[in-house]
Amino acid sequence: MKLRLPSRLRPSTLIAGLAGLLIVVIAALLISGNLGGTTAPVRAKPFTLAALGEAGKQVSLATYAGRPVVLNFFASWCGPCQKETPLLARFYRSHHGKVLVIGIDAFDRLGAATSFVRARGVTYPVAFDQSASVTLSYGITQLPQTLFLNSEHQIVRHVFGALTMAELNSWAASISGGSGALYAAHDQ
Repeated sequence: MKLRLPSRLRPSTLIAGLAGLLIVVIAALLISGNLGGTTAPVRAKPFTLAALGEAGKQVSLATYAGRPVVLNFFASWCGPCQKETPLLARFYRSHHGKVLVIGIDAFDRLGAATSFVRARGVTYPVAFDQSASVTLSYGITQLPQTLFLNSEHQIVRHVFGALTMAELNSWAASISGGSGALYAAHDQ
C-alpha cells in the first residue's frame, strides 16, 4: 500500500507556498526600505529666514553650499537648550568657524530669543523662525534637535535632545570627511 500525502502537504505545494511567502517578505522589505543596508541620506530643505538680532539680514542654507553644517533648532525657554547653546557657542569658537553651526530659534518671542543668544555668547548665524514654518517642515516639534549635514547638505545624523561636546566633535568630524586633524589642531 502506497502512502499518499494530502495535497496541501506535498513537497511541490510546500515549495510553492514558501516561495510565495518569500516574495511577499522581499516586497515588504523593498517597500519599507529595509533591504540592502542603509538608505541614501535625505537632502536638507532649503530655507531663508531673518537673522536674529540683525535687522535686514538673512540666514540662508544656500549661502553655505559645499560646506558641512550643524543645524540646531532651539528656543530661549527650552531648559535643555539653555545648557546646550553655550556649549555650541564654545564649540563654534574653538573651531574658528571651520565647522559651521546655524541656529534656528523657533516657537519663541523675538526679544527673549535675542537676549538669550547674546547672553550665551553665540557668534554663529542664528535664524529666527517666528512662524516655525521651517522648523515644522523638518518635522521638528520638540526642542532641542540637531541635524548634521554633509557638504552636499544631506542629513547624515539627527539628534533628539541636547548634545555633549564629545558628540559634537565626533559627529562634526564625520560630516567633514572624518578628518580629525582639523579638530585636534584647534582643541589644544
